[in-house]
Amino acid sequence: MPVNWTAPDAASLHPVPGVRIGVTEAGVRKPNRKDLTVLLLDPGSAVAGVFTRNRYCAAPVQVCREHLQAGAAIRALLINTGCANAGTGESGLAHARQTCAALAERLGLQAQQVLPFSTGVIMEPLPLQRVIDGLDAALADAQPAHWLRAAEGIMTTDTVAKAASRQVQIGGQTVTLSGIAKGAGMIRPNMATMLGFIATDARIQPALLHELALRLAEVSFNRITIDGDTSTNDSFILIATGQAAHPEIADLASPEGQRLLAALTELAQTLAHAIVRDGEGATKFITVRVEGGRDGAECLQVAYAIAHSPLVKTAFYASDPNLGRILAAVGYAGIADLDQNQIELHLDDVHVVTRGGRHPGYTEQAGARVLAQSEITIRVGLGRGAAAETVWTCDLSHEYVSINADYRS
Repeated sequence: MPVNWTAPDAASLHPVPGVRIGVTEAGVRKPNRKDLTVLLLDPGSAVAGVFTRNRYCAAPVQVCREHLQAGAAIRALLINTGCANAGTGESGLAHARQTCAALAERLGLQAQQVLPFSTGVIMEPLPLQRVIDGLDAALADAQPAHWLRAAEGIMTTDTVAKAASRQVQIGGQTVTLSGIAKGAGMIRPNMATMLGFIATDARIQPALLHELALRLAEVSFNRITIDGDTSTNDSFILIATGQAAHPEIADLASPEGQRLLAALTELAQTLAHAIVRDGEGATKFITVRVEGGRDGAECLQVAYAIAHSPLVKTAFYASDPNLGRILAAVGYAGIADLDQNQIELHLDDVHVVTRGGRHPGYTEQAGARVLAQSEITIRVGLGRGAAAETVWTCDLSHEYVSINADYRS
């Protein structure tokens, strides 16, 4: 079961003016499951994307990049689960383009106005005809309120749908933000297999949208890790329909820009946290905060060394206060001139290490008390400067191996 996360009630997810969503069962991989989703955007919508940094990226990622770089007005998104269409060569690219063309034809659009997304098993051909045959049913299902259906329609090994909404006042007007995400395994930042989609009716200068998407990804989806594997398909898409009544935001540093940024950041982090909470086999949600670095990069270096360590993650699963594993990860993180005598370590309120050695007041009973919790914060002080960064991860259990050993069955 996910760590302190349940699927939201459909009524709690706010429709975003300018967005309609349709979901159907196309039988992409398995029968009787939602697996094909369309997001339809009104004219005037702006779209920006952030994609995996894995050089072996999936065909739909390549096509999305092409279509966004071409500058066409994006009017539809097409998402299938069950097949990643990755490691499929030229035929995979052709299939991704054909799905865009098929949806565009039905909508009276150009193929470049459609963005394709796929998630599922790698190195299997996309069942092209099943996807195309499912388009009419997906379009017939399109409604503004179908955010929960969309969250269910993009799941793979997820055990629960991930969706959330927020509303914020900007310029005296109510602005709506809603988003969905999927991911439970093969999760590692850059992007960290995840898909994320956030839409808002805020009026934002289109030139700002890509910068905004990058900033959101950097503090949310690019700060999570489950197993250290960067997927071939990771994508985060930000949509602004511009239908809210407030004046257009032309500067993210303005009070209105900062208000919108804060609301979008909170929503993106909620969705990113939901991915970690639903990590394959996860029983603990772990926040790793590294403070006192010379810069953010070295704080992240240390945080990821801790968050990726199988020894740390398995100790947390067992609630075993074998905390020397954390210190070892700090030491091998790659900071050549690290002074171990400056290291501080806390588990929640428990001071474990001070000036590089065991704190005189620390007891294993206190450590075990914290590790028995479902949510834990590791806080490391490097004593080198004022920078700080945070990463979110989970423990590593027997179930993770079982899920991934049986993934294709």
